Amino acid sequence: MSLSQAKTYGGVGALLGLIGGIIPRIGSVFSIVGLVLIILAVKYISDETNDESIFKNYLIAFIMQILGIGVLLVVIGGSVVGAMAMGARGFTAMMGSILLGIFLLWIFLLAGSFFIRKSYTSIAEYTDVSMFSTVGALYLIGAALLIVMIGGLILIVAKVLEIIAFFSLPEELPMKPQTASEFMV
Repeated sequence: MSLSQAKTYGGVGALLGLIGGIIPRIGSVFSIVGLVLIILAVKYISDETNDESIFKNYLIAFIMQILGIGVLLVVIGGSVVGAMAMGARGFTAMMGSILLGIFLLWIFLLAGSFFIRKSYTSIAEYTDVSMFSTVGALYLIGAALLIVMIGGLILIVAKVLEIIAFFSLPEELPMKPQTASEFMV
């Protein structure tokens, strides 16, 4: 199999993910479809390179992000229920809990972006598309700075460059020069 399917799935998936963040109501459907296409693209690249860590790292990143959202929802749900039970005093506790939930979400997103960076750095090494390394680094920097809001802009730039990176994939893996130790085998 060539990388052409990964190129198409990844490029279209990244584009849908970017568009999904802009379009109200139906945008979340675009984002979910885009995410599925990117996961498929990363799986194809992982299979093509015979390096399972590429897909595993991306899958860990995805799971970390989902866990972060789940933790946030549980914390918000629990704080709302607790606030209703406590009355007016519960509002302050609820706000504190929500801030804790947001902080925990940030921690999970930061951890997930670390694994995205690992996955994309490996893809860059195998495909000679250095843009993937840049995208991985921007995801990590953007997630780290998300707590101070500038990270959101960096993540948008990362998403745009991700589209370019996927559409820049070659049709087949480039041939790597063999080292002296590989000749001796």
